[in-house]
This record gives sequence, structure tokens and C-alpha cells, in this order.
Amino acid sequence: MKLRRTLFYSIIILTFILLGRLTIAGERIDIVPKTMENINQRYHYSPAVKVGRFVFIAGQVGRDANLNVVIGKEAQIKQAFENLKTVLNEASASFEDVVEIVTYHTDMRDLDLVVEIKDQYFKTSYPTWTGVGVSSLSTPGLEFEIKATAYVD
Repeated sequence: MKLRRTLFYSIIILTFILLGRLTIAGERIDIVPKTMENINQRYHYSPAVKVGRFVFIAGQVGRDANLNVVIGKEAQIKQAFENLKTVLNEASASFEDVVEIVTYHTDMRDLDLVVEIKDQYFKTSYPTWTGVGVSSLSTPGLEFEIKATAYVD
């Protein structure tokens, strides 16, 4: 009987969540790593926002802490992943917690290189992934961007 009641309530809660009637909310916390404070101040956005157990991470690109674009495609992609790692660490999360990534590419022929580098960071738990080809990114010289959503259990 207890199992039936638990199952019943679980179905009700899931139904409300799916219908958008119930949200799993929490306090909003802006995540701004020390090395990204200049981005926050100059461009007026947070590298990530944590709400409840979700961490929404803004697009990370191949720029260093001084906002200089890293030279070289491979180096730029690695820097974007390192910047993502910095934000995840500040949010007390890791690549294991990432449930979704969206990548933006100025040249989709770089996909094999991106997969090779991505696999250095995502070792066992793979997120969903959408890759989008774009004509340009926010700063001249940028060739790759990655945004992510993490769920911290």
C-alpha cells in the first residue's frame, strides 16, 4: 500500500513538472570566477548562474584572463574548455555534472578536433550535444564557443 501511494504521488509530481505547474527553484547565485571578473564588469554578464541544483553557463571562448583571443584553432578550443572548467569549479561542479552542451563553430570541418579535445574533459558521463555552424562569434578571431548546463546533485 505504501509503495502504491509513493508511486501515485511521484506520478502527480512528475505530471505537474511536465505541465510546467511546479518548478524546482532555489536561490539565484551569480558565478563569477576571480579570473573572469573583468568579463563581468566589461560586458555586464555572469559567466554562470546557479539556480537550485542547475548551473547555466554562458558561452566560453578561447580568450585568456586579459580578454586576449588565443592564437591557433586547437589552442583556442582547449582554452574554451579550460574556461568552462574554471566556471564549473567555481560553481562546485565538474564535467561529470554537465548534462548539456551547445557548441558554436565558424568552421564545421573542425568537428573531429573538437571531439578529440572534448574527450579529454568528458571521460565517462557524456552530455547531450548540439553543434551549430555560425559565420562569426562575438570577437574577431574567435572560432569556437561552448555553453553548458550542469546539474549538481
